[in-house]
Amino acid sequence: MPNENDLKPERKSLDDRNKMTDLERLRHSCAHVFATALLRLWPDAQLAYGPPVENGFYYDAELSHRIAPEDFEKIEAEMKKEIKANNVFEKRVVTREEAIKDAQSGRLGALTERPGVPSKFKLDLIAQIPEGEMISYYQNGDFMDLCAGPHVMRTGNIGAFKLTTVASAYYKGDEKNPQLQRIYGTAFKNKTELEAYFTMLEEAKRRDHRKIGAEMGLYAMDNEYVGPGLPLWLPKGTAIVEELEKLAKETEFAAGYVRVKTPHIAREKMYKTSGHLPYYADSMFPPMRLDEHAEERRAIGESRRDAERIVYSYAKEVGGFEIKVDQKGDVEELGSRDNEELDFVRNKIKEGHAPPTVVRAMDELVTTYDRILKMGPREVYYLKAMNCPHHHRIFAAEPRSYRDLPLRLAEYGTCYRYEQSGELFGLMRVRTLNMNDAHIYCSPEQFASEFNAVNEMYLKYFKIFGIEKYTMRFSTHAPSELGKKYVNEPALWKQTEDMVRQVLIDSKINYVEVANEAAFYGPKIDVQVWNVIGKEFTLATNQVDFAVPAKFGLVYRDKDNSNKTPLCIHRAPLGTHERFIGFLIEHYAGNFPLWLAPEQVRVLTIGDDEPLVNYAKAIVSELRVNFVRTDADYSMNKINGKIQDAEKSKVHTMLVIGVRDMEAGNVSVRLHGRGNIGAKPKAEVVADILAAIKERRA
Repeated sequence: MPNENDLKPERKSLDDRNKMTDLERLRHSCAHVFATALLRLWPDAQLAYGPPVENGFYYDAELSHRIAPEDFEKIEAEMKKEIKANNVFEKRVVTREEAIKDAQSGRLGALTERPGVPSKFKLDLIAQIPEGEMISYYQNGDFMDLCAGPHVMRTGNIGAFKLTTVASAYYKGDEKNPQLQRIYGTAFKNKTELEAYFTMLEEAKRRDHRKIGAEMGLYAMDNEYVGPGLPLWLPKGTAIVEELEKLAKETEFAAGYVRVKTPHIAREKMYKTSGHLPYYADSMFPPMRLDEHAEERRAIGESRRDAERIVYSYAKEVGGFEIKVDQKGDVEELGSRDNEELDFVRNKIKEGHAPPTVVRAMDELVTTYDRILKMGPREVYYLKAMNCPHHHRIFAAEPRSYRDLPLRLAEYGTCYRYEQSGELFGLMRVRTLNMNDAHIYCSPEQFASEFNAVNEMYLKYFKIFGIEKYTMRFSTHAPSELGKKYVNEPALWKQTEDMVRQVLIDSKINYVEVANEAAFYGPKIDVQVWNVIGKEFTLATNQVDFAVPAKFGLVYRDKDNSNKTPLCIHRAPLGTHERFIGFLIEHYAGNFPLWLAPEQVRVLTIGDDEPLVNYAKAIVSELRVNFVRTDADYSMNKINGKIQDAEKSKVHTMLVIGVRDMEAGNVSVRLHGRGNIGAKPKAEVVADILAAIKERRA
C-alpha cells in the first residue's frame, strides 16, 4: 500500500542496500520483473526507479498509455512469463562513461537499444552517483537496468506477487519535475503469505480508526470552522482521553513524578535557546507578533506624523531632497534618528536658519523616536510545539540540589505542529497533540535506574493494553554529522550511547540499534509496537538529552558544593492522546475493555412498568455515583431491538432487567460480542463491574 514516505524517495547508500532483508531483496527483484513486463507491453516506457518499500515495491514510469487497474491482469501475465523463464539476475560493474553511453542509446531501463530515445531518467540518476562510487547494472533476460542491487539469484525465486494500485508522483517528489505513473505491488515468498497479507489488509480496513471513530461518535474533524488536523473530542472520545490521562497520573504518581502545567505559547527566545529555531521552524505554526506597547504607539503616532510632515517638507523645500509621501501626505518610509534628511535639518537648526515651527517639530520627532526606541521591538511568540523547553524553565525557577534529584516533571501538555496538509491522516497525523510528556532531571549516577524505570513503565502499559509484540529502536548518531545534524560533543555522545545500550542489555529488552537517527541533542529509543493484526506502530520515544539543559543554564548544587548540569530524559510512554487512541481503536476494533469503553454499561428494561423502571433507575444511579459511565433504555421497544442498538454502539456490558429479575433482586448480564452471561444478584454484578474497572481488566 502507498506510504507517504514513498513520495520523496531518497537515494540509498551501498551500505543501506547491503542491509536489505531477504523479503526486501525479493520485492526489489519483483520490481525489475514488473519493469520487464511493462516494457514488453509498452516499449516506449521511460523508467525512473523501482525500490522496495514498507509493504511491497513500486516502479515510476513515464509512458503514453495511462495505466489503470484493468491493465494489471495482463501485466501480471507477462510477469509470470518472466518468472517462469527463471532468468538469472546478472550483475555487471561498469565505468561512468559506459553507463552514460548506454543511457544515451536508450539501452538502460529497456529491453533493447532505442536509437534517438535516450533513457533520460537514468542519465539523471547516473549524475547523482558520487564520484568514486561503483556503478553497476543488473540484467534479467532482455531487461537491463542501472541498479546497485541486491537481488535474488533468479526470477524464478520470486514467490507470489500482486499489483495493487496506481498513482501519480513527481520525479524525485518535486512538483517542478515531470509527473510519472507510480505502480505499486507486493510480493511474498509464497501464496499463503500473500493471501494472509491481503486478509490482514481487509481486516485493517474494517478496523480503520476513522471509520470506527465516526460510527462510535468518538471525535469529529471540522475543517470548515476549526481547521484540518484539529480533532474535536466528542463526549465518548473524551471519556477515553480522560481514562488514559487517569492511568498516566496514577502510574506516574506511584513512580514519584510531580505534575506541572505550562502555557500554550512562549517567546521566540525560548525556542532559539533550545535550538529548535530555526531548524524546527517548518514544523511549527507561524509566529505571532504581539505589541505590548500598541496603545502607546498609537497615542504618539499622530504627533509623530505631524512632526515628520513639517521636518521632511523643510528638507525637501530647502535641501532639495526627494521625499516620498502617500495619498494622506504622510512620509511613506518611517524615518529614524539617523538619515541624511535629518542631518541636514539638524545642521540648519544649529546654524540658526530653521524657522521655529521646524525646530519644535524636530524636537518632537527626536522625543518620539526616543520613546519608540525605549519600547523595544514587537514581541514574537510561538505556539508550543514541544513541552521540554517549558519544563527546563520550571527546573530553573528554583535553586536545585543533588538532594532534589531525580526530579520527574510530568504534564499532559498540548502541543501544536504544522503538519503539511497532504500528511494529515485521521488521528495518526494531526496538528494538535496532547502529549503524555515528562522530563526526568538526574545525575549520571542515577541515569541507568531512571532510564530502566521508564522502560519498565512501557512494559507495564503493554501488559494492560494486550500488546504482545514490541521492540525498542535504539537510534544513535553518526560521527560524520557532528556539528551539522548533531550537537558537536563526541565524548558525551559516546558516554550516553554506552549508558543506554547497557541499560537495554541489562534489562533484556528486545531492541535493534540504528545509526544516524538520534535526536539532535542525544540518543533516543523509538518504541515500536504491533497491534493484534500485525500492523506496526510507533508508540512513543524515550530520549536522552545532554545538550539542551546546558543551553538554559540548568544546574544543581552537588555534594562537593560545585554546580553540575543534569542529564535530562525525555519520555512519553503513551505518546499522544490522538495517535494512541487511533492505535487503540484499531487494536480493539472499537471493542474496548470495560475500564476504557466510552459507554461502559447500559441498563435495558423489558417493558416500562413504573416499578421496573424505578428498580432500573436505582441501579443506574448506584453505578453513576461510582463514576461508571452508564446509560439506560426504559422505552417500550422490544428487548431484542434494545440489545441490537447496544451491540451496534459497542456498549461493553448490558444489564437486562425484567419483572422476574426485579422480584429476585437480580440482573441478567450480557457482554458485547459474547452474548448472555446469565442472571446474577444485583449487588454481585455491581461489585464485579467496579472491581473490573479498578483493576483495568482486559
